[in-house]
Amino acid sequence: MDENKNIEHRTLPSLVDTLQAEGRYTFSRTEAMAALKVNSLGLKKAVMRLAVKKRIVVPKRGFYVIVPLEYKSAGSPPPSWFIDDLMRHLGRPYYVGVLSAAGLHGAAHQQPQEFQIVTDVALRPIVAGRSRIRFLGKRHHVRTFMAELKTETGTMRVSTPEATAIDLLRYVTAAGGLGNVATVLTELAERIDPGRLAEAAKLDGEFAYAQRLGYLFGVIGAGERADELVKLVAERKPRITPLRPGRSQRECPVDSRWNVAVNEGIEADL
Repeated sequence: MDENKNIEHRTLPSLVDTLQAEGRYTFSRTEAMAALKVNSLGLKKAVMRLAVKKRIVVPKRGFYVIVPLEYKSAGSPPPSWFIDDLMRHLGRPYYVGVLSAAGLHGAAHQQPQEFQIVTDVALRPIVAGRSRIRFLGKRHHVRTFMAELKTETGTMRVSTPEATAIDLLRYVTAAGGLGNVATVLTELAERIDPGRLAEAAKLDGEFAYAQRLGYLFGVIGAGERADELVKLVAERKPRITPLRPGRSQRECPVDSRWNVAVNEGIEADL
């Protein structure tokens, strides 16, 4: 989004039409005020009029998304159309992750009810039309393998299949619980490269998630995807970790291959 481009318009609808004709679907308050030669109050009134007509939506103060006619009933185009611009507007690093990333990698058994974004701090959810964007905080955000994925309006950053698999265990609640994670992994497994998975686990650094992931691959019959990961476990000899965090692991069987205390049964929809 080039806010330095000198575009002058007499009305906000005219500006919106021009931007859409150029293939752009977002703009900022600063850009609009400069283009329209109005103050913040004048822009606010114009924005409210277009928002009522469902021509634009305001997911975050000072950031506007243009709504094309085919998405008028939904109230907003899909988040993939504007997430990269939104995160740049917020000044936050990000990647599309967890269930949303799994779906983009072909594991679409259950479409998530929200668009899940991993960033460096936890942010409040954002609603744009019928879409809900959920932000999950990750302190060591840079320790994640990512890829650029083309979208209808540009590109967005998405965790790789291997990093996504690890994050499914990190954010197990957001991923719908262990049973749903196992179900998603049955479809994601074919996209997993064993060597890259081990590398992703090394970079991630928090090894308990990799242990749980390796155990689940065995449960769903895709243990070969974790062949390199199990070598890493044997080398590092990590402490025993519960399969489900926060639940007692006393008197639970321990999977010696992964050093995982199996304190919850897994029911995957296979």
